[in-house]
Amino acid sequence: MEKRILEYRRYMDEMLLRKDADWERLKAEHLTQIAFFQHERLIHLIVTVIFAVLTMMSICMAFALMALGLQGGIGWLGVTAVLMVLLIPYVRHYYILENEVQKMYGQYDTLVSKMGEGFSLQ
Repeated sequence: MEKRILEYRRYMDEMLLRKDADWERLKAEHLTQIAFFQHERLIHLIVTVIFAVLTMMSICMAFALMALGLQGGIGWLGVTAVLMVLLIPYVRHYYILENEVQKMYGQYDTLVSKMGEGFSLQ
């Protein structure tokens, strides 16, 4: 997904530099792509939050067991390590999705201003 969103954003940057593009078709295509990436972003946000909550719960469980002197605290630290190994790439991926979708909003504003419609932040 990362490769796809980066390639699409570069493609859109190139299209916005053109003078003779079919702006209506490009606008419809861009809105569709934004919707796809927004959906992907939402799914990854949910997964990332779930992994973050599970990681925090496993840390709390490990320290609670160790503080009470019960068996299993070290095992829960192992679970925490596994969850962290999964959480870090999820956070990175979500970060990329979030930033690229924000850039796509700017592209949309530029596209709309080229069409002479709406407002532009530029």
